[in-house]
Amino acid sequence: MADTGLPTQSLELEVTETALMQDISTALEILHQLKDLGVGLAIDDFGTGYASLSYLRELPIDILKIDTCFVRGADHDPKNQAILQRIIGLAHDFSLLVVAEGVETEAELALLRSYDCDLVQGFLIGAPMTAAELVACL
Repeated sequence: MADTGLPTQSLELEVTETALMQDISTALEILHQLKDLGVGLAIDDFGTGYASLSYLRELPIDILKIDTCFVRGADHDPKNQAILQRIIGLAHDFSLLVVAEGVETEAELALLRSYDCDLVQGFLIGAPMTAAELVACL
């Protein structure tokens, strides 16, 4: 950041839940150092790793990204609906933004909107693209 002049507030790092759990004490220390610098932090693939909810309250994160396995087909899966509602509610209780990954249908999007999900990503929004393709799209 010093070399490029990038403000720390402009950087957001995503860490998978599984990667965090490999060495939670070191991960917590590094994440707190990054947060102290002003770097934004997101937990990716939430719900698929081995994280305890006790760690969720200790992590200095800003964003919780819900794994696609809970989103795909959730419009007709009552169990995934319950999981989504609880994760979104819990994240909001912790003042976190929530991103639902893997949104592919209007029905999934409508369901997530009804649960007050903050952001979504997936093929419904757009396919993965290069930086040049993004610039052209914008």
